[in-house]
Amino acid sequence: MTRDVVALQLRLFLVAVQFYTRLPVDGRLAAWVGWRPEYLPRSTRYFPLVGALVGVLVAFAYALAGGFLPHGVAVMIALATGILITGAFHEDGFADFCDGFGTHAGRERTLEIMRDSRVGAYGAIGVAMLLLGRFETLASLDPEWIASAFVAGHAWSRGCVVGVMASLPYAGEPQDGSEPKAKPIAVGLAPLDAGIALGFAALPTLGIAAWTGTPGRFVVGVLAAVLVTLWMRRMMRRRLGGYSGDCLGAVQQAAELAFHIGLLGGLVLATESLEIGP
Repeated sequence: MTRDVVALQLRLFLVAVQFYTRLPVDGRLAAWVGWRPEYLPRSTRYFPLVGALVGVLVAFAYALAGGFLPHGVAVMIALATGILITGAFHEDGFADFCDGFGTHAGRERTLEIMRDSRVGAYGAIGVAMLLLGRFETLASLDPEWIASAFVAGHAWSRGCVVGVMASLPYAGEPQDGSEPKAKPIAVGLAPLDAGIALGFAALPTLGIAAWTGTPGRFVVGVLAAVLVTLWMRRMMRRRLGGYSGDCLGAVQQAAELAFHIGLLGGLVLATESLEIGP
């Protein structure tokens, strides 16, 4: 791999970091990265890798807090760290998705509701339940599994997002002609970039499963996230004929929670089978 190719891939990764997080990529580093319109859609290949990076930072926050605070408090601090790192980017999409799909409106009205900056009852309740579910699930995990759950969950849930992008058309075009934030990514996603992204999404889960010697427990989490993603994809296809940027944020959040619930379920089932066994 030549130096120019390595430099290009690093630029694409840093563009993904800029777009999907609030981690600082500024000053001389931003000047070196530069900007070309094709960078943003191509950077999608590193979306799950950015998720893994967020997971590592969140796990690090948990480890620091867990050194002197109770497990539940450390989980809360870790979750707050993740929200700060991403700027609640995906949580905002989840709230808009709940508001839009919580009604029985048609396609245009659903998109109009999701584009509204105000949060309605469905959105507020949805985010409250989401955050409560994430906290309760992770607080129920044994501390030794928290880091694995964060890294694998953040990466795999973003792979689920790429799966939706690769299998549905973009349907979030505003009627006022303005440029939606997700459109440049959606219309420029190439099959190669989607394939690379899915590889990066699976790599942390496969690596951690192999390292811990417990692949079956992670399979439950992966399947749970996939099932939730397929269910949401079906809703998008039937209601909108595709997806919007808010839909993608909602998929990431729901898939991450489903992954953690599945992992917790796999660990509980494994523990019970050991207790029942000979």
